[in-house]
Amino acid sequence: MSDLEVQQAAEAAPGLSQWQRVTSTFFAPSKTFADIKRGNRSWWLPFILIAIAGYILFAAVSLKIGMQQVVDNQIHMSPKAEERLAQATPEQRELSSKISLAITEGVFVANPLMTLAFVALLSVGLWGTMNFLFGGTATYKSIFAMWMYAWLPSVIKTLMGVIVIFSGIAPESFNIKNFAPTNIAAFLSPADINPVLYSLLSSLDLITIWTLILLSIGAATVAGVKRSSGYLAVFGWWIIFILVGMGWAAAFG
Repeated sequence: MSDLEVQQAAEAAPGLSQWQRVTSTFFAPSKTFADIKRGNRSWWLPFILIAIAGYILFAAVSLKIGMQQVVDNQIHMSPKAEERLAQATPEQRELSSKISLAITEGVFVANPLMTLAFVALLSVGLWGTMNFLFGGTATYKSIFAMWMYAWLPSVIKTLMGVIVIFSGIAPESFNIKNFAPTNIAAFLSPADINPVLYSLLSSLDLITIWTLILLSIGAATVAGVKRSSGYLAVFGWWIIFILVGMGWAAAFG
């Protein structure tokens, strides 16, 4: 059976509840995305689950690591940042520390809003790619809803980070940018490895790849195109982001 025949069979099935779409995302993703294509585009349940997981991580970091320690760790893990701070005056270091602390806490607090903004922006790019490059017929709303469900594996990664924190990790070694053991870089110190290589190894993340596969299936399904087109679109954008990240690491890491 071809990919399009699989999609058509899924579209003919009865509609799903949001909980059914959530569970199907993990075990039968085609059912979830076909349901979205049929017009069932409610996305608030996966959004709530992602937000709750984020706040659980926030609580764990606050209780076991400490926000100031998180800020200090990021400085120590970046030789360039540590060098710049060493050259600053005591007043400048104190001000920089306060600003970094406020930004770190603000990111945690505003995480749900940032998730919405992130998904909304990236959905524009994927919607345009699927429709104008691969001849799809997806609506922006269906791409947005699909993306929110495809993002659900991040909940597993976030909860893995919470487990790592409560398992007794040394606060001085905690890396908020790579808090779960889902890629090789999570077992390395950013200060002891080339920043470009660290960026690449961080990108080769199991949860990220799982999410990309879901996005590929979902994009192809809601756009009504071959699944290979979804993989080309999603993984093509991912490679671009990896290269940009490596370039950023080379310049500022």
